[in-house]
Amino acid sequence: MSALFTPLKLGSTTISNRIGMSALTRNRSTATVPNELMLKYYVQRAKGGAGLIVSEGILITRQGTEWQQAPGIWSQAQIDGWKKITDAVHEADSKIYAQLWHLGRVSHPDAPEQIAAGVPVYGPSAIPARGGKFRFLPGQPGYVTPTQIVDPTLIVAQYKQAAINAKEAGFDGVELHGAGGYLVHQFLDSSSNQRTDKWGGSPENRARFALETLKALIEVWGPDVGLKISPAFGYNDVGMPLQDTVDTYGYLLREVENLGLSYVTLMRYLAFADVEYDGKLRATQHDVVETYSPFLTNTPIFVTSDVTPAEAEALVGSGKAAGVFIGRNWISHPDLARRMKTGKALDNALDFAGFYGTEGGDPAVGYVDYPEATY
Repeated sequence: MSALFTPLKLGSTTISNRIGMSALTRNRSTATVPNELMLKYYVQRAKGGAGLIVSEGILITRQGTEWQQAPGIWSQAQIDGWKKITDAVHEADSKIYAQLWHLGRVSHPDAPEQIAAGVPVYGPSAIPARGGKFRFLPGQPGYVTPTQIVDPTLIVAQYKQAAINAKEAGFDGVELHGAGGYLVHQFLDSSSNQRTDKWGGSPENRARFALETLKALIEVWGPDVGLKISPAFGYNDVGMPLQDTVDTYGYLLREVENLGLSYVTLMRYLAFADVEYDGKLRATQHDVVETYSPFLTNTPIFVTSDVTPAEAEALVGSGKAAGVFIGRNWISHPDLARRMKTGKALDNALDFAGFYGTEGGDPAVGYVDYPEATY
């Protein structure tokens, strides 16, 4: 594991190793405000050796998310809650980025936060996503037809304010969530973005929202801005023909290469995150590392999605990746990096029942109750 345990400079921050912790929705905040249980969760993993932690998706504005207890960063209470977490992570000798998240069309108008926001569900175009299940709403409704965003620059401004708030909250940088079928991804994808203005149509126009948002984040954070993309995902009803996918993401990454980002994370195809509509899988399966790495010769590349310890060492040791982000194994092994360094087994079973918490159950279960190895 020698390659994984070497320092790496990302923007203005140096991380101690190449094993990052992916952004992971855990649904444990208190009415969108980070709490002491979340602090314990992040500190466990910072002490467990994570080189860089990327926070769970942080909502940049009030939205009707499927996850009632997802945290935000639009209020002072939220900023203060995150500041306690970032201070504690730093005391544990780790670094932490804030993942900035807007759901776009996969919100719901009847969700309490959407009602409190007083705005409709927005998307690049008035095209609904298929699927979805808002379990906390009567009848468990699915997605609705969004209202087309009239002026996307207003949303870009919300991202910029969230970046300002993240700096006040003590993060080391921000990551733009451009994956998973959420708003940035919706602008990139020709199935969810069918605009005829400068924000839609060609790959260049569909990439405009992502690029303008990144530039706004850079105005706040300089080089401490990352990007996460998932060109081979079908989750939340996205996915384009292969050539359109390569053209779109190729253009995006050629432009990103000139922005001086701290890293780009490439999410590989995940079968469990794919969905089937009309008898066929939604995702466009292809090798994202081989396809898109050539566009990024100066920008550090991180690889994620079911990366094993041995594969992580091979990816970094061969130079194919500057580092890796690991997700589910960090959930069930709070000391994951320490285990990998010392050769300890990854033998904690993942508690899927407690992944997002259970209604009326103990939120600590399946969250901060996984045991560390004996050293």
